[in-house]
Amino acid sequence: MLFKILFTIWFFLLGSAVGSFLNVLIYRLPRKESILFPSSRCPSCNHKLAPKDLVPIFSYIFLKGKCRYCRAKISIRYPLVETLTAIFFALSFWVYGWSFHCFKILILFSFLLPIFFIDIEHMLIPDVLSFAGLGIGFFLSLLEGKIYQSILGSIVFGGILLLIYLGALLILKEEGMGQGDIKLGFFLGSFLGLKLSLLALFLSYILGGVISVFILLFKNKDLKTAIPFGPFLISGSFISLFWGESIISLYISFFIK
Repeated sequence: MLFKILFTIWFFLLGSAVGSFLNVLIYRLPRKESILFPSSRCPSCNHKLAPKDLVPIFSYIFLKGKCRYCRAKISIRYPLVETLTAIFFALSFWVYGWSFHCFKILILFSFLLPIFFIDIEHMLIPDVLSFAGLGIGFFLSLLEGKIYQSILGSIVFGGILLLIYLGALLILKEEGMGQGDIKLGFFLGSFLGLKLSLLALFLSYILGGVISVFILLFKNKDLKTAIPFGPFLISGSFISLFWGESIISLYISFFIK
């Protein structure tokens, strides 16, 4: 138990470091900047940040959420992403230990968290993340011996979104969703497989519908307001990934005798 606790702490620290890198992706990819060069700088004063300014989570606390050099406010997103990643890494190891499944979901999370925040802020899903994630999903499924399920899941998840997109173009003469959502669907399906992909799609539209109604009612928006769908696809996929089998079993027990 002691070793498990120590390794869980190590995964928390590892996750916070990964979260710091994910913040770089979130900021730079939509701006088409290199993720390697130049080194980290304050987005307000452009001053190069010292190592003491880049300690995940703690630097934000010690600096009281402000740049050391120009005192500009630092976005809460930075410690939020680092903390979420640290907690997810720690909990994943605590539950799944040194398993292939643990490694797989950590990889998936590390791709989806930046997509989540980029889509919310910029209404954009970078192709580089979706295509790289798709390739990694197929590769990991091949190692697991589940490549056929991975291919089917990808075709069904992305394919259904593509059909919805084309249907909206034909019937409504407008895009029903962004093309980035379709590419994200192919990526997600490669990790989820066929059965969980279908559930994830269903859950995504349920979540999207509920949140969209809330936004229309309480945020003074209208039906023409564009709402990013990527976060709903990601949320539905994570629910399906962790609780999908239980949800499907519960559905079967209620409706199928």
